[in-house]
Amino acid sequence: MTSIILNGALGKMGRCISEMVKQCNANFEIVAGVDPSITKNYSDTEIKITANFPQNVKADAIIDFSNVNALSGLLDFAKTNNIPLVLATTGYNENQIEQIKKYSEILPIFFTFNMSLGINLVMQLIKKAFNTLGKDFDIEIIEKHHNKKIDAPSGTALMLADAINFEAKNYYKYIYNRHDIRKKRDDNEIGIHSVRAGSIVGEHEVIFSSQDETISIKHIANSKSVFAAGALRAAAFINNKKPGLYNMSDLVGK
Repeated sequence: MTSIILNGALGKMGRCISEMVKQCNANFEIVAGVDPSITKNYSDTEIKITANFPQNVKADAIIDFSNVNALSGLLDFAKTNNIPLVLATTGYNENQIEQIKKYSEILPIFFTFNMSLGINLVMQLIKKAFNTLGKDFDIEIIEKHHNKKIDAPSGTALMLADAINFEAKNYYKYIYNRHDIRKKRDDNEIGIHSVRAGSIVGEHEVIFSSQDETISIKHIANSKSVFAAGALRAAAFINNKKPGLYNMSDLVGK
């Protein structure tokens, strides 16, 4: 059994993970929850939740679905207690990502912009598509999320663009605000477009288009459960790993 400290326990993803463990996953146990929004009178949970990281609690992994501002304290707690870390929060800036990489030299850290196994498959498909189609096809990425999402473009959209650009040896530049550019499209562009509306869980579409044909590779998350399931798999995977930075490709195989 994998024991877990759940950071962001009262958020939508935290509740989703808690419910999944409670209803149908005997392989996991949530030994503590952390959420700064907890009140003294809060009792709508079977998990002990505190506003700060618990002391003297042993766990096999920490799953984090909280806020980018919690990163420094989270990394310090994981380091002090030598607990592997699953980072599923999105919106980190470049300095924070460098901080994550630094801590991964002394801790096993699982870090991805999207916990869905399906998105990992999409990454493999778009790499193959680029290597088959080459630079003769224009590439555009459209991502859609709910109206409460703060960061744009999504970390997943950037992850998909980076996967293509890696195969292209950094040939492409990313264009986010095409309405500001009054000229025709350059060959070395990847356009990335964001939609924020309603309760859309998450949609990502990568379009390859030439003069004569268009190929679209699309992933739709119908519920947050896909991310919860992926995070739990990551927690089981990261337990007992050596220090390093791991992602979905390591979990399911490249």
